Amino acid sequence: MSQLTEIVDSLENRISKMLHKYDNLKHQNSKLAADLTVLEEKNKTSQQEVEMLRSKCKSLQLANSMLGSDTHKKDTKLKINALIREIDHCITQLSE
Repeated sequence: MSQLTEIVDSLENRISKMLHKYDNLKHQNSKLAADLTVLEEKNKTSQQEVEMLRSKCKSLQLANSMLGSDTHKKDTKLKINALIREIDHCITQLSE
């Protein structure tokens, strides 16, 4: 009988340890899930900021090309030509 009692006590100890590990892992999992949510929000914010900065950069390059910068002469010419075509189209529509 004492051997059976030892086996039962051993099983109880193992089960207790497993439950404790389970609780720890459950807590760690919920913490990691919360961290993941925070990181996903930061990533989303960062991506929005990158897009905004890209847009600003593009706007600045366009403004620079409109000012006639040597490095953007081709862009300037293309933009001016596009504006002239748009103005011509508007004039044509008005004269009809």
